[in-house]
Amino acid sequence: MPDPILVADSATKAYADLVALAPLDLTVPAGQMVALVGHNGSGKSTFLRLASGLLDLSAGAITVAGAPAGTPDARAAVSFLPDEPVLYDDLSVREHLAYVAALHGVDLSGDDLEELIEVVGLAARADDLPSQLSRGLRQRTSIALGLVRPFQLLLVDEPFVGLDAGGKRALLGILDELHADGAAIVVATHDPSFVERVQRCVALRDGEVVHDGPATTDDVLRFVS
Repeated sequence: MPDPILVADSATKAYADLVALAPLDLTVPAGQMVALVGHNGSGKSTFLRLASGLLDLSAGAITVAGAPAGTPDARAAVSFLPDEPVLYDDLSVREHLAYVAALHGVDLSGDDLEELIEVVGLAARADDLPSQLSRGLRQRTSIALGLVRPFQLLLVDEPFVGLDAGGKRALLGILDELHADGAAIVVATHDPSFVERVQRCVALRDGEVVHDGPATTDDVLRFVS
């Protein structure tokens, strides 16, 4: 089995008396694609934010590529796509991508930039500001931003919300291609059709793992209810 890219060891997050994530043990090997499912408030987003370094653990540990989550080495290995797009009001889609590429030292030439814009279906809106974009188009922009930077682990939180059928197909194709190229991918989702595409589904309920393995549509409906 490949070396682990993501390891949670009794990872816990609590807010006073509210436990958002119970002591969680989870290992994701390099190159594996995982569906993370559960009802709203089950701990999916909390776990992804802990792994990306956006939240601090209350107890336990999470490592990414062997480095503690949130440290520079861990952050360099992970790209996180949040459920709510975070965009600058005064930058167009094209300017967002060029800016993020420069921040991460990525040489995004004109052709490469235009190809990425085309892949996510934003060619006709590349010069628009976020205020001119629908929720789905902002989501596509967020997805493109997450793909600009280099990473070994991609963490994605509810990516299909707001996407039309074409956007969903494009994103599924991108995820398949990234997986084929060796990236590890963890996608938090309620979408049964995605779960049935992957070999591993991890289900959370009230911050605890209640399933780890293949899953069917019926399983997903049970986990999210």
